[in-house]
Amino acid sequence: MHLEPLGSGVEVYVTDSHHFSTDTILLAHFAAVKNGERVVELGTGCGTIPLLLIRENSPKEIAAIDLQQEAVELLQKSIAHNLENGVDAAGIITPLLMDIRTVPDSLPAGETDLVICNPPYKLSGSGIQSPEAAKNIALHETECTLDDICAAAGWLLRFGGRFVICQRPERLTDVLSSLRAHDMEPKKLRFVQGRANKAPKLFLCEAKRGARQGYMDVLPALIVEDENGFTEEMREIYGTYKDGHC
Repeated sequence: MHLEPLGSGVEVYVTDSHHFSTDTILLAHFAAVKNGERVVELGTGCGTIPLLLIRENSPKEIAAIDLQQEAVELLQKSIAHNLENGVDAAGIITPLLMDIRTVPDSLPAGETDLVICNPPYKLSGSGIQSPEAAKNIALHETECTLDDICAAAGWLLRFGGRFVICQRPERLTDVLSSLRAHDMEPKKLRFVQGRANKAPKLFLCEAKRGARQGYMDVLPALIVEDENGFTEEMREIYGTYKDGHC
């Protein structure tokens, strides 16, 4: 276990099993949390996204849900550590040890402004299985499916509330179908490419609960690198997080 800086004095504890990637940073930025919003993250892992959300904004509260005890304890340690450094995450972030499938039995319906999820990318049983349970849960739909995630998000969101998710391009149809099945209309889509001449490796999608069907804003692709390294947009997204790694 060690600390990783997230910029602006915020740090997060990570382990080999519970850590974060560029996808995490991009999803937190795409979510564009607003001051005063009630937020839920489904599958928080080590809690990087909630900590990024409070770095420069003031959401009212963030419920950070995870099925794994180790992940919840890591976030609890990060909250305590940041409080010692003058960052009062404890007043906003609440780690919850919870199975996403039990959300409708445990949390109130229709009271959340923003739900965020960086889900397992692979179907259960597909691809190479990790011998480590924590990594397998993070990568494969062993403990919950995409439909379970969308059902939980649809339950939590108020009318007009937003659900933000990232996934691999090959699962775009799955995501769009599941969103509509749970009364969430996809309204914003952005593909992420490693380089301008490469196929997308990720997409970011925002859906709104109860919105009218028929229009989705497809944004220009986000290009991660060019011949000089990170593109200007990526440097802006990384912001003070990148400064912490210089």
